[in-house]
Amino acid sequence: MAKRRIDTMEENRAKLIAAARKAFAEKGYSAASMDELTAEVGLTRGALYHNFGDKRGLLAAVVDQIDSEMASQAQEIGARAGDDWKGLLAEGAAYIEMALVPEVQRIVLLDGPAVLGDPSKWPSQSSCFQETKRTVERLIAKEIFKPLDAEAAARLLSGAALNAALWVAASDDPKHVLPKAIETFRALAAGLLVKPE
Repeated sequence: MAKRRIDTMEENRAKLIAAARKAFAEKGYSAASMDELTAEVGLTRGALYHNFGDKRGLLAAVVDQIDSEMASQAQEIGARAGDDWKGLLAEGAAYIEMALVPEVQRIVLLDGPAVLGDPSKWPSQSSCFQETKRTVERLIAKEIFKPLDAEAAARLLSGAALNAALWVAASDDPKHVLPKAIETFRALAAGLLVKPE
């Protein structure tokens, strides 16, 4: 009986996240109605509050899900690049480019920071940072990167990619800003190389 209850709770949580993801993408966080959202999936506001505390908690869960998907997709692209250096560049560029995806733009890059605060403090960003740090450590060990502090270098690279994505998302012409953001991200990253390209 306890397993069934846990399964039902997990199903309810997944339903609420999926419905909120759709509502936040279509209407934005502030215009999304929690009554409509819960009714759409056949649940009560009590289920929302039980699982997420409030609307903000639900947004945090949606942002975490999408941002984790973004990081995973960027890491897959980076892994196909051939080596750590090319992978780091490809991963950063892929993350920045995702700012053009309407759902990502609205939920993660516009509403997320406005409601949840500094993205660098989000759990999904923390795991992305750890992966970048491991890559930087390998590049330093192989003497491809200058012998700098790996954490500092990883934080600045992660911050550059995140802020470039935020800039693209908030701009009046994201498609025009995107190539400038990616080119500059690559130039900043290249400054860490022992031998400039």
